[in-house]
Amino acid sequence: MLLLTIGYAVLALALVFVCVDATSLYLAQKRVDAVADAAALAGADGFTVTVEGGQASATLTDAGVRDQAADLVAALGTATLVSAEAPDGVSARVTVTATWHPPILALFVPDGVVLRATATSRNALR
Repeated sequence: MLLLTIGYAVLALALVFVCVDATSLYLAQKRVDAVADAAALAGADGFTVTVEGGQASATLTDAGVRDQAADLVAALGTATLVSAEAPDGVSARVTVTATWHPPILALFVPDGVVLRATATSRNALR
């Protein structure tokens, strides 16, 4: 009976460790998503205003988006900027990565996982 109780206790601890690691991974992915969203929003502010024929328009460039997104990602310091671009001159698309390490090492959980998030933000000025 004691052996069975010890076996169940070890199994319960292993399950708790895996659940803690899974929760940590989920929260880390949400943080990376938030950094990507914020960087894309900042990148959408890197527009250049041009006036043609009395009409003002805001145009995004790859360099403007990259500069704004890189400044924000560097200030946060929780992720690495992979790419920042303005594919159509109106949208800012930003991709960031971060590496997650489990808070509790368990046999069934990898030591490090690369998390990646991509976000797009559109410029509303036309």
